[in-house]
Amino acid sequence: MRSLERHRDVGAYALGVLDEADAFRFEDHLMECTRCAVHVTEFGPTGRQLMLYRRATPRVVHPMTQPGPRLLDRLLGEVAARNRARRRRLLYAVAASVVLAVAGPWIAMSAGGADESAVRLTATDERSGVWAQVTTEGEAWGSGVELKVKDGAGPRACRLIAVGHDGSKETVTNWNVRRHDARANTMQGGTAMHPAQIARYELRTMDGEHLVTLESR
Repeated sequence: MRSLERHRDVGAYALGVLDEADAFRFEDHLMECTRCAVHVTEFGPTGRQLMLYRRATPRVVHPMTQPGPRLLDRLLGEVAARNRARRRRLLYAVAASVVLAVAGPWIAMSAGGADESAVRLTATDERSGVWAQVTTEGEAWGSGVELKVKDGAGPRACRLIAVGHDGSKETVTNWNVRRHDARANTMQGGTAMHPAQIARYELRTMDGEHLVTLESR
């Protein structure tokens, strides 16, 4: 497969429609291509929306049934609402930082536990040396997830997996670790599971090597 063709397979890989052999070849390409790794991450919200649509579709519906004309409008509406919510959280954070800088430590102490819906987990694996911090926030559709990770053993392609109490697994986000870059990197992702349904998070390489586990409290 030529390099250009590999780039074109990023959407099919992210949505899980490549056959096993092509997916294996694309993962080899993903180890060396930062651009494709970024594109795979960008396809995450689309893949999750399709998964939610599949779960909401009754089993008696034929798999080739065309979605109704309002499906795209609903998906676009949900994406727009999510983006507006992120912008509001950013504005609130900026406003809060200004207030804290002016009013001093008393306000900082009183506002410390304001966002009770967010769950933050931190762990370091002694064997791999990887440090990770996951912040999970409940949403109507599942959970929004922010991942911060320090991994100086690159280059390698990695992914964050949410594991449910029932044993189900969902890939939250993918990223590429640069060569010998131990700085903290931040990624955004999401899962259809709600926070109470998540037992733990696992960081793994694309070929399955375990890096670190973050257990839910």
